[in-house]
Amino acid sequence: MRHPRRKALGVFVPLALAAGLVHGAGAGPAAAAAAPAWATAAADGFASVNALGQNGTYGGRDGQTVTVRTQAELEKYATAAEPYVIVVAGAITMSPVGKEIKVASDKTIVGSGTSGHIVGGGFFLGTGVHNVIIRNLTIRDTYQGVWNDKEHDFDAIQMDGAHHVWIDHNDLRNMADGLIDVRKDSTNVTVSWNRLHHDNKAFGIGWTENVTTDITIHHNWVQETEQRNPSTDNCAHAHLYNNYLEDVPGTDITSSYGNYSRGRTSMVLENSYFKGVNNPVIKDSTASLVQRGNVFSGTSGRNESGGTGFDPKAYYAYSLDRAADVPALLKAGAGPRSSIGTTAGTLAAAATTLTVAKDGTGQYTTVQAAVNAVPANNPSRVVIAVKPGTYRELVKVPSNKPHVTIQGTGASRKDTVIVYNNAAGTPKPDGSGTYGTGGSATVAVEADDFQARNLSITNDFDEKANQSLSGHQAVALRTAADKVFLDGVIVTGDQDTLLLDTAAKDRLGRVYMSNSYVLGNVDFIFGRATAVIDHSVITLRKRWDGSSAGYVTAPSTAAGRKGILIADSTVNGDVSNGSFYLGRPWHAGGDASLDPQTTVRNTTLSAAIKAAPWTDMSGFSWKADRFAEYKNTGPGAGTASTDRPQLTDAQATTQEITDWLGDWTPTTS
Repeated sequence: MRHPRRKALGVFVPLALAAGLVHGAGAGPAAAAAAPAWATAAADGFASVNALGQNGTYGGRDGQTVTVRTQAELEKYATAAEPYVIVVAGAITMSPVGKEIKVASDKTIVGSGTSGHIVGGGFFLGTGVHNVIIRNLTIRDTYQGVWNDKEHDFDAIQMDGAHHVWIDHNDLRNMADGLIDVRKDSTNVTVSWNRLHHDNKAFGIGWTENVTTDITIHHNWVQETEQRNPSTDNCAHAHLYNNYLEDVPGTDITSSYGNYSRGRTSMVLENSYFKGVNNPVIKDSTASLVQRGNVFSGTSGRNESGGTGFDPKAYYAYSLDRAADVPALLKAGAGPRSSIGTTAGTLAAAATTLTVAKDGTGQYTTVQAAVNAVPANNPSRVVIAVKPGTYRELVKVPSNKPHVTIQGTGASRKDTVIVYNNAAGTPKPDGSGTYGTGGSATVAVEADDFQARNLSITNDFDEKANQSLSGHQAVALRTAADKVFLDGVIVTGDQDTLLLDTAAKDRLGRVYMSNSYVLGNVDFIFGRATAVIDHSVITLRKRWDGSSAGYVTAPSTAAGRKGILIADSTVNGDVSNGSFYLGRPWHAGGDASLDPQTTVRNTTLSAAIKAAPWTDMSGFSWKADRFAEYKNTGPGAGTASTDRPQLTDAQATTQEITDWLGDWTPTTS
């Protein structure tokens, strides 16, 4: 007798972005009724590192959200002892000129869209001030008519002995002295997505005998500034990546130098773009400076490196954009954004936080740029809505950015395509070897609670044209996280299309794929994750030479864990009859302790499936592991035999979707 199947999943609920309530601020400045994502955003980079008694940088999100329009209101809340999210609505002209408001700890100061301007002044963060975010503002115009002004120390943002500070998405220009000064052992600072331009000194760091400062500087557009771009003096760790330094020809401003590693600084400089800059990268004999993946266009003079540097990933996770993409990326994305600081209240159901469009009509022109904009350790869902188009890029969602959804907005999942063509044997551009199988992925997901829907993810590596290359595995999508929901997607490749992995051998990694398509030929659904493919189509493709042969799954399951479950799906394709196996056991690295598992149940199998659908791999017998079917149909289905194990009804009740997913019910919220 057939046992009734358990209910697989709960009813999906509408997509929503969580927003925490905040209290009103009373008479005077208006208070927001609810906290949108920007009001609870937290820093990445060194500002996200727990140190000095401070756990990351999240500003005033634990306090009230207030809107200010005058200098008096701004000063009242910025200097208060309590935490505040302070929204600057409109231009505030400082008096006297050069006034720097002394910001207290636990503050977020954010411009309302592109309207928040601080004119003729700036901010000062003194000794011990911590957990401060300055974001989405234009700070400008203390210039007194003297280019290299020695008389007026008027900075946009100056910190002396502060720590855990995030400076993000600002426009800083035309000040009397520097745009940003990080001095006197200030540390755990991140400066990201700012436009720094038209000033003598852009950005100075250090000026102390102590080697203390840890700073991350990424995705900043530094344009028409003469010096300190930045200059780092005695920094313990200075990590610079994906910045764009530009000296426009034929103007009155000529760069003296670009990035400078001074004193005992240890600097790592990655995937930045230097255009027309004189002496783009220089270092003292006492400093360390490691360069990787930078582009230099029309530069001249000193371009130096040396020393051992450090590994930024030992401190925090991050992902790099291609250096070649940086100018366009930052021209579109640096500086204040209309989507930040708007006090519209609770975000509506199905609203998106970040939009991507190749034609520039969104907030970002690449998917990775939007991922980079997601705050580290974001507490609630961030939806990246991708408009129709083909996005030829690599996308990585790092482990410190959970709750991310990448969603195509077209009428069909075919309308939005993320594609690239790396293979395992593709040489890395920096000469450090090849990508390897896992590193070849077009989209790599390392963050828990990730969702993708209504789009296509493709690896279009041309195996026929690259026969001389060693390593033809070419991953389209790699997941190495828990609670990954793939809903209505197409994942296309040839060999090793869909890598369903975990963050570590001893870590749980659950994946649920529904209403989707997977296309490939050799081991194209593989890995050690606990993965369900439900109500989907698995399409078998011919090899590069037109032959029909392959393997659907190659599980690498740890003992005691669930492997790959294919349920209520279809396996088909334009290939020869009897040419494909359902799977084989992948004992990765020859690990005999693994116990690979694939179960295929209630699924329609085409005639392409072999009568004996399982086979050995690398000396490991499939019969020693866990391979079985249950009530499959179609011309490729078969009856129970020693070559074709079938679950009993009793066994099938313990191999349901709910057995794979446990306490997790995937929903679109």
